[in-house]
Amino acid sequence: MHAVRLHEFGPAENLTYEEVPDPEAEHGQVRIKVEAAGVHLMDTVLRAGNAGGGPIAPPELPTIPGREIAGRVDAVGPGVAKSWVGKRVVVHLGPNPGGYADLAVAKVQSLHEIPDHLDSPTAVATIGTGRTAAGILEQAALQATDVVLITAAAGGMGSLFVQAARNAGALTVGLAGGPEKVKQVQDLGAQIAIDYTADDWPDQVTKQLDGRELTVVLDGVAGENGQRAFDLLGIGGRLLMFGWSGGGPIQLTTDDLMARGLTATWAIGPKLMRNLRALEAEALKQSIEGNWTPLLTKYPLAKAADAHRALENRETVGKVVLIPA
Repeated sequence: MHAVRLHEFGPAENLTYEEVPDPEAEHGQVRIKVEAAGVHLMDTVLRAGNAGGGPIAPPELPTIPGREIAGRVDAVGPGVAKSWVGKRVVVHLGPNPGGYADLAVAKVQSLHEIPDHLDSPTAVATIGTGRTAAGILEQAALQATDVVLITAAAGGMGSLFVQAARNAGALTVGLAGGPEKVKQVQDLGAQIAIDYTADDWPDQVTKQLDGRELTVVLDGVAGENGQRAFDLLGIGGRLLMFGWSGGGPIQLTTDDLMARGLTATWAIGPKLMRNLRALEAEALKQSIEGNWTPLLTKYPLAKAADAHRALENRETVGKVVLIPA
């Protein structure tokens, strides 16, 4: 089979497309003919060797990256019912990568069977990014009375948040970089879509809200734009943080919270880890029922290095997915 391997930590070009032996399903495992493999921002961090104390340690090298796959079971190992062969499945591989490949193995208890109408790239976008989004949304508890601002609204999670806020009946403000992404955020259902590359974007948000105050900020960007979003939050509002791809974390103090009666929470980490299987099932339910339609940017498996570069440079929309030949 072909796979993308990493022999040395460093830039995206260190990812190489190679021919490697087929994996074999061991006890309790199935082998999956991969139809789509997800690319996560954490993949780029691990590739560079900079886990930074995160939840996943850098892998032993050489390695085949990738923890999110969908496809069809083509073989089973000892202890697994042969009825799994031929079933369409999606799975998050957890701490053991191997998804950037034509074939990958997974524990049978980790599988989710998927219906024929759910395509593999959408399933991949749902199993990883979707489960995190579901966990954050559970904490956000969006209502029709909310006014929600979403940073990076054209991203993998941001695009799901826009749809969830729309479905809840909330007034939705989506920030995105550039006219094309702004248009996509509008198409997803955001009543207000603003280009955050404009210096005056906070003033634009305030003007379009026309006296209404933000009640919720969902922020995975932090840095300067995350800080400016936090500053817009109205009295009694709530801030849910889940990353800082735009720089360091938002700087806030108890005094900041007290002054406006705000609440702030770090919405990922242990809170989500306790309930991952249920969150995966909830995210898949949303996609299967058509409530969520993940945005996708697709690359051939052989172009994994290009996918990493584009993701790091914020040139992608939605979830980045690799498609084997």
